[in-house]
Amino acid sequence: MTAHYAVCLKNTDFEVSLEKKKLYRVVGDEVAGANGQIRIIDESGEDYLYPKHFFLTLPLSESIEESVSKIN
Repeated sequence: MTAHYAVCLKNTDFEVSLEKKKLYRVVGDEVAGANGQIRIIDESGEDYLYPKHFFLTLPLSESIEESVSKIN
C-alpha cells in the first residue's frame, strides 16, 4: 500500500505553510523522493516540496483514506 498521507513532525522555517502534528496529503513525485524531499499539499492548498524527514508517511486503509479525503 502506498502512503498518500503524512504527519508533519517538524516545520522549521515553514511555520506558515506547515502545522506540526497535522495530516497532509502526499503527491507522488519519484524525483523528489530520490532527493530526500516529499511533495505535500500544504496550508496554501498547493503542492510544494519539503524535506522528507519533516514527515512520517502513513499508509491508511482504503476506508480511512476515503473518509479523510472527504474532509477537505
